[in-house]
Amino acid sequence: MTGRRSAVRIALALSLAAGAAGVSGCGTSGGRWAQQVMASRAADVGAARGFNAADVMFLQMMVVHNGQGVELARLARGRAVRAEIGLLAGAIAATQRDETASMAGLLREWGQPPTAPPDEHAAHGGMPETDAREIASVADAGPADFERAFLNAMIAHQDDAVQLAAAEVSGGLHPGVKALAGRIEASRRAQIERMLALLED
Repeated sequence: MTGRRSAVRIALALSLAAGAAGVSGCGTSGGRWAQQVMASRAADVGAARGFNAADVMFLQMMVVHNGQGVELARLARGRAVRAEIGLLAGAIAATQRDETASMAGLLREWGQPPTAPPDEHAAHGGMPETDAREIASVADAGPADFERAFLNAMIAHQDDAVQLAAAEVSGGLHPGVKALAGRIEASRRAQIERMLALLED
């Protein structure tokens, strides 16, 4: 994995844990102070309903992240790949579509935006993502290189999900969301282990 991704993951985990404990120790003058007061009040409202800022950010990030995973998984359709890789890609796409529907439903139920503004992602260490260039690189891989490119990209993508889920398990409040994060962490770890084995075959 790249150093950039590792730094993002560490910053994300630390900032989500800090966000769950309360408002961060940023400067408290002018607009920044007002933003902190508003964020604190919003967190209090959420806590009264059983969720906190870490729960919301996890769901918002995972909705986007899963969408990228589905896009990546679909690249294996119609390609000359081993049967197990095709089945795995199909299972990943189906699972992540179902997860996304559930997570988006929770955000609607809580009255939260489906995704967070980019500046909020930045405040939490950035958005771990499989960007358009990475997806295009896999799509453009030739027949001899596609399997390896696909597996490497999917391993990195699923590892980002593991880091997001671990941060939610550590800093979240809502029992259902924390349980979902635990399932995501376990399933992605298992997928990564299998894909690493497939790379070695």
